Amino acid sequence: MEIRWLEDFIALARTRHFSRAADEQNVTQPTFSRRIKLLEEEMGATLVNRQTLPLSLTPAGEEFLQLCEQVTDRVRLTRERIQRLTEEQARRVLIAAPQSLLSHLLPDWLRTLGLEELVVPYLRATSWLLADYFQALERNECDLALCYWPVERCELDLDTSAFHYRIIGEERLVPLSVADDVGRPRFLLPGSRRSPLPLMAYHPRGLLSSAIAAHLARQPEASHFNIVNESIQTTNVKELVGLGYGVGWLPQRVAQKALDDGHLVRAGEARWDVPLEIRLYRHRNRQHSGLEALWDRLDHMEMPLSSLSSLPGASS
Repeated sequence: MEIRWLEDFIALARTRHFSRAADEQNVTQPTFSRRIKLLEEEMGATLVNRQTLPLSLTPAGEEFLQLCEQVTDRVRLTRERIQRLTEEQARRVLIAAPQSLLSHLLPDWLRTLGLEELVVPYLRATSWLLADYFQALERNECDLALCYWPVERCELDLDTSAFHYRIIGEERLVPLSVADDVGRPRFLLPGSRRSPLPLMAYHPRGLLSSAIAAHLARQPEASHFNIVNESIQTTNVKELVGLGYGVGWLPQRVAQKALDDGHLVRAGEARWDVPLEIRLYRHRNRQHSGLEALWDRLDHMEMPLSSLSSLPGASS
């Protein structure tokens, strides 16, 4: 039994005429009559009294009409809901971001723009390396990629010519350590050859690692480290630094609360800070209404989001 057969029966009950009902349903009368006959066979009862003029429904037909109206109405409402869901899904924007930006920037940023309902975080991306974000944009796995980007010159083996970007904020990586008994950093930059600092480093193929290495290479004074751990996640670096295992660079947004609480302190002067931009990338050829609306909103933003308030010792 098909839904259109039920709609046929409703049309017949309304017009009380086979030809007019067939015209309404855009089928020939023989086809229409055959469908009504199939309904009667399926229900095992005569539904239409064909001896009256105009024709009438039998008691079984009246009962069956109520079922037809209930079923077709449910189908119509469900179809409308599905269509709305499909349209909303088509407008949604999938954004990939590292865990630190997902936790410490993205919610407030979306709230500021009023885009909480439109933009959906792509949680599989929280442990990706930088190249993974652009590969995902290339294959339409996500619509946007939110990532850190070095302000200073930094060699990155990455072709970004197929992508547009907007700078939406600023950040800086700050070297941090736990404090000793008198409040000074237990591990203080730059270290020495004889006593290299234990370093909680980032993945060597990651952007943060490259940005830190490029920044250190420009310093007039050499720094000395013994890498004791490598991680993709800033939260892992923060935890190990907080446990006193060594020094590590953290985004200011990630570190701010621990600094305010005095749990972490600067491991060096402001010259050791690594300036970063926060960029939002999209593929040039990826377009849909939700993405275009968001991109247009960014065009009218006044200033990028700055990092949090100055850290202790930032002016040193």
